[in-house]
Amino acid sequence: MSNNSDGVFGALHHRDPALSENPGSANIYEFVEEKHIDDGKSMESTKKQPKLQRKLKGRQMGMIAIGGTIGTGLFIGSGSTLADAGPAGALVAFAVMGSMVFFVCTSLGEMSTFIPTSDPFNHFGARFLDPALGFAFGWNYWYSWMLTVGSELVACGIIVQYWLPNLNSAIWSVISLLVMFSFNAISVRGYGEAEFWMASLKVSAVLVFVVVGILTVTGATGGEFIGGRNWHVEGAPFKDHIVGVLKACIVAAFSMQGTEIVGITVGECANPRREVPRVIRSVFWRILFFYIASILIIGLVIPNSDPNLVSASGAGDIAISPFTLVIKAAGADWAAHVMNAVVLVTVLSAGNSGLYACTRVLWVLANEGKAPRVLRRVTKYGIPLWALGFTSLCSAIIFCISLAGNQSVYVFLINLSGLTGMGFWLGISLCHWRFRRSYIAQGYSLDDLPYVASFFPFGPVYACTLLVLITIGQGYGTIWPKFDAVSFVSTYLAIPVFLVFWLTWKLTKRTKWIKLMDIDLTSGTLLEMEQNGDIEVFAQEEGGWRKYTKWFHRKSD
Repeated sequence: MSNNSDGVFGALHHRDPALSENPGSANIYEFVEEKHIDDGKSMESTKKQPKLQRKLKGRQMGMIAIGGTIGTGLFIGSGSTLADAGPAGALVAFAVMGSMVFFVCTSLGEMSTFIPTSDPFNHFGARFLDPALGFAFGWNYWYSWMLTVGSELVACGIIVQYWLPNLNSAIWSVISLLVMFSFNAISVRGYGEAEFWMASLKVSAVLVFVVVGILTVTGATGGEFIGGRNWHVEGAPFKDHIVGVLKACIVAAFSMQGTEIVGITVGECANPRREVPRVIRSVFWRILFFYIASILIIGLVIPNSDPNLVSASGAGDIAISPFTLVIKAAGADWAAHVMNAVVLVTVLSAGNSGLYACTRVLWVLANEGKAPRVLRRVTKYGIPLWALGFTSLCSAIIFCISLAGNQSVYVFLINLSGLTGMGFWLGISLCHWRFRRSYIAQGYSLDDLPYVASFFPFGPVYACTLLVLITIGQGYGTIWPKFDAVSFVSTYLAIPVFLVFWLTWKLTKRTKWIKLMDIDLTSGTLLEMEQNGDIEVFAQEEGGWRKYTKWFHRKSD
């Protein structure tokens, strides 16, 4: 990581003066200047428009990042990886996917600290690749999370019905939407504080699970000593060899979706130069502990032949989720109730973060003329209320569709978001590849980057390769052993939808692929914002345990 505190107010970048300067694009965080004509007399006035407020603190961003990592994919769906690949195969799958997510996050971290924006997918795609790709990335990200929020409302009702089966689940879904809307409508600090405490609960649940799991494996809870017995049953430690690992990789990748939301919070971070590198540094250790440790415990306590591992797939299956089964093995009959409460908080957290992400992405799209201008409106507290209201309304409509007797429309809509997460990660890696190549080609020095991603160019190439393989492999079951046309189309539905967005903007606006030397690397940068006083400057801090992990983030040559 680059410690560039001395150059904060120096020259913008160390650059070869022989290279020509590129025209800057509009900075969406600056005030808008409007010229007015009054009775034939020219009069200029500067009208200050409300904008997003940088109120997110370091502890909130750290927990938002953790909250994006721990979700229902870990608490409920992780057991299927054990059934598909065996205990060792599941560990390999999560380790491989964890390394890929780590490189995606470091790529996002390098670009986001250099150019802080609330919509990195649209903004970086349009800035480093092609404006049409940025348009497609932005709108696909919005509708993907909008659909996800709608599905989380359905899940909230199902979860509460576990305790109150006689009450209409729609009541609790509506209450959940009101809670999510309130957290986002008060202030960005309110959203950050809500996520902080919800993420804290999830972290505590995983910590308790790991401790209870260790005690169960060693027989300290009163049961028999398990040890590594379940690693020697049929199908263990590797089930179906490489095929099983590939199937588990797909599940693991979907379980980790949401980690990129921390990149959106950079647009409202009080100090991106200090906090974003800290958050990115923790990604590796979060993945290592929360996922690897949890999968290891599940594989030691539960044999991979347990039918409950395959059966648990949704919010209504909490009683047979792998976390519940492990805690029950320790003699805790109340485990299902505790895990149901944890999963309820997890679903609320996912919906809360999804609503936040949708609102900010839609607001940026509106500011760039890619969405209706009315959605640009921001309250005096920095909340894009119109974008928030529009997104909430759309998610509520998705929830209402789920209540219809025929579920085919609802299933069709939810399938639209199936592969979009992979597409965002792929886009981030491609953007980073182009950003770094352009940055060097235009004569800039890596010493001036607030944060330098590790292992370039291996990181983005490795991530892109895995993501393409996962995208192709996602439809493996629809082709072999028998081709299922309906399932095949359902699996890959997100790809033609993305192409429609891309081609529509490309053909109507006649956009072109941006050459490396034409990429804008001067406007809207963190250094420019610091010099203009838009962001307070803090000194970088290093010390304590961070110095022992610094080699993970050393500069690329």
